[in-house]
Amino acid sequence: MEVATATKLGSSLEVPSVHELAKEKMAAVPSRYVRPDQEPALSRPNPGLEVPVIDMEMLLHGDKMDTELERLHSACKEWGFFQLTNHGVSDSLLDRVKAEAEKFFNLPLEEKKKFGQLEGDVEGYGQVFVVSEEQKLDWADMFFIITLPAELRKPHLLPQLPLPFRVAIEAYSRELKSLAMKILNVMAKALRMKPEDMEVLFDEGLQSMRMNCYPPCPQPDQVIGLTPHSDAVGLTILLQLNEMEGLQVRKDGIWIPVKPLPSAFVINIGDILEIVTNGTYPSIEHRGVVNSVKERLSLATFLSPNYHGDFGPAPSLFSSETPAKFHRTTTQDYLKGLFSQKLNGKSFLDTLRI
Repeated sequence: MEVATATKLGSSLEVPSVHELAKEKMAAVPSRYVRPDQEPALSRPNPGLEVPVIDMEMLLHGDKMDTELERLHSACKEWGFFQLTNHGVSDSLLDRVKAEAEKFFNLPLEEKKKFGQLEGDVEGYGQVFVVSEEQKLDWADMFFIITLPAELRKPHLLPQLPLPFRVAIEAYSRELKSLAMKILNVMAKALRMKPEDMEVLFDEGLQSMRMNCYPPCPQPDQVIGLTPHSDAVGLTILLQLNEMEGLQVRKDGIWIPVKPLPSAFVINIGDILEIVTNGTYPSIEHRGVVNSVKERLSLATFLSPNYHGDFGPAPSLFSSETPAKFHRTTTQDYLKGLFSQKLNGKSFLDTLRI
């Protein structure tokens, strides 16, 4: 227990369940969810403005490795986002995870509250980044847990989940750790970075998962499912749990919808990887939008450096000619700073710029 309690990353105020609000079939949403400040998305995306698709199998094997590696490098530099196909995680495991996550969000509220956030912690069922009673809220419910290393799991969360859900998440957690390291190693190759610079940071890294439920909304153009932000972590691997669109990426000042591909992951560069790559691979703002017809479900898996370590620009990526652009920091200080404030674009990353 002592180790687990040491991983309290911050706190978030308790807010109403949006899943329950949506059941009330109200004509208008409560004022605390109304977000007139949000910009509309591109209504008809230009075919040239689509998130790149990268084939993992081609990255690792065959005669097109170099070409696909160059495409990956370009996607990371120009977009900070890509969809990943042929990633090696079985469809049967993805289907199990999707089914169990959906069952969890459909549990009665009292059952979900057994996994609710405890005072002073952000892990559990609820919301994150809510730091004041006046703050506008996202139209979403979340369930956030640390999954690796296993000794940092909270005893009242993952170990207490319904058995089929727990087994699926544990298997998924192992598969995604392996996949994340493969992706990071390929990125290191594309960056001409020393592979050990990447491995030493992330091999014993902190893995966490956030399951998101965006219920239907009577006024979808008045709310936001997830406030525009860049992910503060190293790498995010997103699984769209159903086929509903909702993820949007900010590219050249325009919000571009990401069309889910069956069985693909959406990968994005986080702030920590922008720091590690000394700005070569930027983290990109993105958001979640909702609709009036059907809920959208997604599962984001985050990989960050070792919780008890520190990080900064990789030594092989800066020199006297190309100096470091970011300060070094400990992972604990970084994550606690992150969870102490509300989401606001890339503002948290800016605090570490030199």
